[in-house]
Amino acid sequence: MQRGAASLFMLVASAAAANQWPVAGGLGARHFAPLADLTPANVAGLTVAWEYSTGEVARRGEFRNWTAKVELNPVLLPPEAGGHLMICTPFARVIALDPASGKERWVYDPGARIGGYATAGDPQGLKSPSFANCRGVAWWHDAEAPAGNACRNRVLLAAHDLKLHAVDAANGRPCEGFGRGGVVDVEPEVLGATPPADIGETKFPGPPLVVNDVVVVGTSVRDFDRASAPDGAVRAFDARSGAPRWRFDPIPRDAALAAALGWPAGAAERTGGGNVWGMMSADEERDLVFLPTSGPSPDFYGGTRPGDNRYADSIVALRGATGEVVWHFQTIHHDVWDYDNSAQPALVDLSRDGAPFPAVVQATKTGMLYIFHRETGEPFFPIEERPVPQGGVPGESLSPTQPFPVKPPPLVPHTFSDDDFWGITPWERSRCVAQYRNARRGAIFTPPSLEGTIVVPSTAGGVNWGGVAIDPRSGLLVVNVLRMAHYAQLIPAADMPATASGNIGENMLGAPGLLRGTPYALKQQALMAPPASLCSPPPYAELVAVDLNRGEILWRSTLGIWDRNLPPPMARAPFSIPLPLKWGTPTFGGPLLTAGGLVFIGATGDDLFRAFDAATGRELWQDRLPTSAFSLPMSYETGGRQYVVVAAGGHAFIYNKPGDLIRAYALPARRP
Repeated sequence: MQRGAASLFMLVASAAAANQWPVAGGLGARHFAPLADLTPANVAGLTVAWEYSTGEVARRGEFRNWTAKVELNPVLLPPEAGGHLMICTPFARVIALDPASGKERWVYDPGARIGGYATAGDPQGLKSPSFANCRGVAWWHDAEAPAGNACRNRVLLAAHDLKLHAVDAANGRPCEGFGRGGVVDVEPEVLGATPPADIGETKFPGPPLVVNDVVVVGTSVRDFDRASAPDGAVRAFDARSGAPRWRFDPIPRDAALAAALGWPAGAAERTGGGNVWGMMSADEERDLVFLPTSGPSPDFYGGTRPGDNRYADSIVALRGATGEVVWHFQTIHHDVWDYDNSAQPALVDLSRDGAPFPAVVQATKTGMLYIFHRETGEPFFPIEERPVPQGGVPGESLSPTQPFPVKPPPLVPHTFSDDDFWGITPWERSRCVAQYRNARRGAIFTPPSLEGTIVVPSTAGGVNWGGVAIDPRSGLLVVNVLRMAHYAQLIPAADMPATASGNIGENMLGAPGLLRGTPYALKQQALMAPPASLCSPPPYAELVAVDLNRGEILWRSTLGIWDRNLPPPMARAPFSIPLPLKWGTPTFGGPLLTAGGLVFIGATGDDLFRAFDAATGRELWQDRLPTSAFSLPMSYETGGRQYVVVAAGGHAFIYNKPGDLIRAYALPARRP
């Protein structure tokens, strides 16, 4: 271990003694626990220490559970804030648990509206982003309040119905001095600028971010819908009073700023999105907030928004106190692949040429890792603008180049050729070839087309919202990646029937949906052929380790098995195949690294929670959950035992097997 890295680790470990996991994503968004009681030598002895059911499966109706996502990362409050293990449910209930036993201490239910708004054409609100979700809560300490004062320590919740809540960490009671009765309601502001037919398409998607005395929240905007989607504003509030502090719109509305960023006259005014729907991160010492911004509206067609479309698809560093842009870097110019930056930026101190390099790492859906100096935005490794495929649909305005980091190499394939069509038998492969013989294919950034395009990597990644885990001692990064290809086709709107669907769920499964305000409709789906043939070659998911200092891939390990939970693609073939198959499964969620040399991860469609050797990638341990854990595990120590906690609840998009379990693992307690 380098001397600088060792010193950093001692500082991290010292801070962790009091504040082990006080923020979603862990300290520095590194998904790292500086605890070493669990090791490759003893992890096989892990057992269930406790379980807690939130009760949401029984409490909510079938529709509500099957449109919910459990993507939780619990937070452990420090002792002075009660020492609770804080969780939240997709329906915005906040629950404080005893971290040693899992027993419930208090519950706060804000009564958040579930689902979208009912309209005449959509009575259940299905077209709005009704997918209920809560990735975590935030904690803030009021250093000016006297000891013992109510709400000196408070828990902050960004509910999906655009309400920011503050409650007393001691008992879950609303903080009366925050907003109105403990609530800041942003919905009137959002709805005031939204056509009545589209209300409900914006929500708070993730945990609030605290940077000193400021609370920052992003927004989620419905995809695949219209060119003039709602704006993707990031909002900041005073952590004490709830008063607005600043507002940052990744699509520049000021004409002079838009022109300076390369937007043609009028284009930014009619463009929405660019929002932050993933998790943000903060460097409180430097008063910096790091935003991973998404693509501008609409997805897959950019003729209404010529140019690079900055600050969309960027990492943007803002001053926490003011919202001022400090620096930014665009990872995708003029995005027409839905390559949002969704992964939480991770902070780690590296060194270059013997000098300290405080870094921020942005992982992307393209499977590329971009590493920057946190204060200046200077790249750690060179980044090159390289020519990319052209030939978009009529009216399109593609970027001739895209930015590629020289190191590390891409974590997922960047090409798809005729040789990549796959099937477990020649019969299966022939169905794939027949289905996509006319589709465009080739290198990454091949644009959507009228004949259809095989998009690689998939619009889901590469790396999705679950982000990366980093060991600050060595610069080891571990991340789960999706390797499946995607299919996207633009269809002239004039050729679409009047009854064309705009339902987001149906659209993602291949039903064409109009891109309102453009000449096109969009058809998209995973690269599959009827009835259920997977056309991308396995493995479909991997766990990948990278040496950040050298920019080299250290190991790969297939992540997930195709078993009884995922029906085999050969189900209708005239013979059967043995299960399980080590192909990897669709992967969402992320990993946990520990100082004991372990990687813990769920994030697969096989109901398994696993531990890997961080040095080699060898799978060491697994346990079956009631449903899959598309979430972020975390770890802490209490009472002399190291616990690993994970939430299992399925996934509304890809794994409709609802659950509401929080499970904690530990080695058996030592007898006195």
